[in-house]
Amino acid sequence: MAYALLFSVFVISTCGLVYELTAGALASYLLGDSITQFSIIIGVYLSAMGVGSYLSRHIVRNIITVFIEVELLIGLVGGCSAALLFTLFEVAAHFRPILYTLISVTGVLVGLEIPLIMRVLKNRFAFSDLVSKVFTFDYIGALFASLLFPLVLVPYLGLIRASFLFGGLNVVVALWALRLFRGETIRPRVLAVTGGVLLALLAAGGVYSGSILHFTETLGYKGNIIYAKTTPYQRVVLTQEGNSLQMFLNGNLQFNSRDEYRYHEALIHPGLQSLTNPRDVLVMGGGDGLAVREILKYNSISSVTLVDLDAEITRLFKTQEVLVRLNKGSLNSPKLSLVTADAFVWIKENETLFDFIVVDFPDPSSFSLGKLYTNTFYRLLYRALRDDGVIVVQSTSPFVARRAFWCVVNTLESVGFRTTPYHVYLPSFGEWGYVIASKKTFTMPAGFMPGLRFINSESAKAMTEFPPDMGPVATEVNRLNNQVLVRYFEEEWSRYVP
Repeated sequence: MAYALLFSVFVISTCGLVYELTAGALASYLLGDSITQFSIIIGVYLSAMGVGSYLSRHIVRNIITVFIEVELLIGLVGGCSAALLFTLFEVAAHFRPILYTLISVTGVLVGLEIPLIMRVLKNRFAFSDLVSKVFTFDYIGALFASLLFPLVLVPYLGLIRASFLFGGLNVVVALWALRLFRGETIRPRVLAVTGGVLLALLAAGGVYSGSILHFTETLGYKGNIIYAKTTPYQRVVLTQEGNSLQMFLNGNLQFNSRDEYRYHEALIHPGLQSLTNPRDVLVMGGGDGLAVREILKYNSISSVTLVDLDAEITRLFKTQEVLVRLNKGSLNSPKLSLVTADAFVWIKENETLFDFIVVDFPDPSSFSLGKLYTNTFYRLLYRALRDDGVIVVQSTSPFVARRAFWCVVNTLESVGFRTTPYHVYLPSFGEWGYVIASKKTFTMPAGFMPGLRFINSESAKAMTEFPPDMGPVATEVNRLNNQVLVRYFEEEWSRYVP
């Protein structure tokens, strides 16, 4: 019996850490800046666990009954937490207080578990032996959860189904303890029925978790959701509204097929058109193949290397007919070499020189993305660029995030690049900015290839002119050890996106 309860310590420790990791991952998906969100969630959760441990001293009677009741409550609250938070994010006016309140409640309940189970076991082991055994199983459970969460739960179950599953495990622990101590509990029949009902509820939630997530996403997206999947790196959603197709990553719009040509023509053609017979091109990010589509319009191109972290994105845009039509089959071109890798790691090991480099990452909304906008990363790009080559960097909105935009410019210049900032108006995004970086002075092309829908000599010239409210401002250089760009970005975008 004693060792059965010790194994329960392993299970409840695993469940407790899964709830914590789920909340941190969910907060980073929905609110951005994964390091900040995980830090706050961990701090709130651990402090709540401390409160729970302190409150356990006031429980002096019916210890095993209270332990079973706590397990049932954790199963209900923790198991339903992900589904509840996804839904409330779309409908609640103030999401953060709800998030931290739910985390606090879960943490208090989890904090009660170990003190209670130690008091149940105190007459079965010597104190020193009891402490060592309980904390050994507790820490092993934490290790198991920390490995299971990124390798299995997120990519294969998703956050909602994983929460329901581990909520069910807490209920199973409660029912197992009820069976072991049936003669020592109060209202065993009520506890058994409650546990059975909760187990059925959580099982149903697990079975229908896909439908629950689909429902929550329909609250936040216009149009019909035609594809949705959680990859190891992000939540991918495709929606269709009339004749237009939109892609969202972690809830942020990446493109709208109605006007994406403006973005991608502006991204590619000013830089690439300026080169004489460019041959070798590197694209970092851009796993949708839309930038590659524009690059392949140049007959002189002999090779395109595409480096993208998420294999699911490139697989999707290589195989789905409607998406292949959109990128004109660019990801299936024999000229393309597809590399699935972290761009920061890959560029450090790269020894190839390129004529043209496209840096098309998502905005620097987190430190994991911000590292791809640092002077360290740009030095590596400088090394990979031929002397007469050109780099173009997607650089967020110079209107909404003025300091963030000019921080990119200033960081590029800090490593020796000469820069040419420019901007365009995109109906789906508003004013959007880019930076061309080169080792020599760059001159905007006087003419462009025929057949482009947006870029010509007149529009290209206008793109380099900045009105006063988007003009240059002094900023710090974005470095790996300060990530000032992420702070600029968060502060400026928060004024427009609540």
